[in-house]
Amino acid sequence: MVVSREKTPTAQETFLQMAQAAGLRGRLLITIGLLILIRFGIFIPIPGIDRAKFVSAISNNQVLGFLDIFTGGGISTLGIFALGILPFINASIIMQLLTAAIPSLEDLQKNEGEAGRRKISQITRYVAAGWAVIQSTAITVGLLREYALTDTIWFVPETVLALTAGSMFVMWVSELITERGIGNGASLLIFVNIVASLPRTLGQTIDYAQTGGRQAVAQVVILLLVFLVMIVGIVFVQEGTRRIPIISARRQVGRKLYRERTSYLPLRLNQGGVMPIIFASAVLILPQSLAGFFGDEGQFSQILIQVANALRPGTWVYVGVYSLLILFFSYFYASLIVNPEDVSKNLKKMGSSIPGIRPGEKTKEYLEGVLNRLTFLGAIFLSFVATVPTLVEGATGVTTFRGLGATSLLILVGVAIDTAKQIQTYVISQRYEGMIKQ
Repeated sequence: MVVSREKTPTAQETFLQMAQAAGLRGRLLITIGLLILIRFGIFIPIPGIDRAKFVSAISNNQVLGFLDIFTGGGISTLGIFALGILPFINASIIMQLLTAAIPSLEDLQKNEGEAGRRKISQITRYVAAGWAVIQSTAITVGLLREYALTDTIWFVPETVLALTAGSMFVMWVSELITERGIGNGASLLIFVNIVASLPRTLGQTIDYAQTGGRQAVAQVVILLLVFLVMIVGIVFVQEGTRRIPIISARRQVGRKLYRERTSYLPLRLNQGGVMPIIFASAVLILPQSLAGFFGDEGQFSQILIQVANALRPGTWVYVGVYSLLILFFSYFYASLIVNPEDVSKNLKKMGSSIPGIRPGEKTKEYLEGVLNRLTFLGAIFLSFVATVPTLVEGATGVTTFRGLGATSLLILVGVAIDTAKQIQTYVISQRYEGMIKQ
C-alpha cells in the first residue's frame, strides 16, 4: 500500500487502515462492542418499581432530565445502569483535588511512575464505589421508595445494591475501553448516552415546529443556527494552539557538528478539553443528590433544597456558578497537564531555550504567564458556549433541547475530535511500521 508521508493522514488512508490493520480494527471492534453492551444494560429494569408513575412524576424535573441525558435514559427507564459513569466522574474530581492538596498523593502521581498512578487509580475506584453507594441510597430513599410496588424492608438494600453494582460495571467497562479500545472510556460512554437521546429530542423539536406555526419554525431555526455557530467555534478552540519557538543549542558529537535547530512548544488554548465542563456539570448535580439523601426534614436539608432549586438549569445563579466552576476546573486541569517548572527544567537539560528568555526561572515565569492567559481565554469561551444557547432557548421559548444544550454539544464535539486524533495516531504508527518493514 502506498501511504502519504504527510503529518495528518487522509480520510482514505484512515478508513483503509481501520479496515485492514488488525490492531486498529480489533480496538475499534472492542470499543463498539462494549458501548453496545452498556446501551443494552440501560434497559435492564430494577425490579419492584411502578415505572409509569415514576416517569410521569419526573417528566418536568429539569435536574433529573439533565442527569437522564448523561446516563443515556437510565434514570427514566430505571435500568440497573441508572447511575452510569457519574460516580466515577465524581470520584475523579475528589481524587484530583486531594492529589493537589495532599503531598503524599502528589508524590505518588509525580515521582512513583506507573506504580504510583496505578495506586491512585485503585484508590479512585474505592472512592467511586463509596460515592455510588451514597448516590444510589439518595435516589432510592428520596425518589424511588414512594413508587415501590411492595413496601418491604429489603427494597432499599436490594435497589442500592443493584444500582451500585451497575455503576461499578460501567466503570470497569470504561477502563477497559481506555486500555484496549479507542479513546477515553468515560468520555465515550457520556458521548454515546448523549447521542442516544438525539432522536427523541429532534422528534420533539420537529413536532413543536409543525404544530406551532411560522413563529415556532423561526424560533427553531434561530436556535439551530446558534448551535451551528457554537460547533464551529468549539472546533476552532479545541484545535487552537499557541506555538512557542524553541532553539536547540549547537552541539558536537565526535567530529560531527550539529547546527542549531528551531522547533516549537505547542500549548493548547483549552488544555482540559471537555473535562472542565463535565466536572462542572457533575458538581452542580451534587446539591440535588445530597438533598435526596437527607430528605425534607431538618435545617440542613432545607438549605440543600434551596441551593438545588437555585441551581436549576436556566437560572442566572446557575449560569454564574457554572461559569465560575468551568474557570476553576480549566485552571486546575491546565496545572495538571502542563507544569511550567518541569518544562523549563527539561528545556535546560536538553540545551534548548526560548528566544529572548533566559533558561531556568525566567523561562518558568514566561510559560506561567502564557499558560494563564491561554487558560483564561479558553475558560471564557467554554463559559460562553455553555451559557449562551441556554439563554437563547429562554428567549426563543424552544424548550425541547433542554438538557441537550451547549454542555452536551461541547462534549459531543470535543470527544469526537479527541477520538479522531487517537485514531489518526494509530494510523501514523502503522504508517511508520510499514516504512520500517519496507
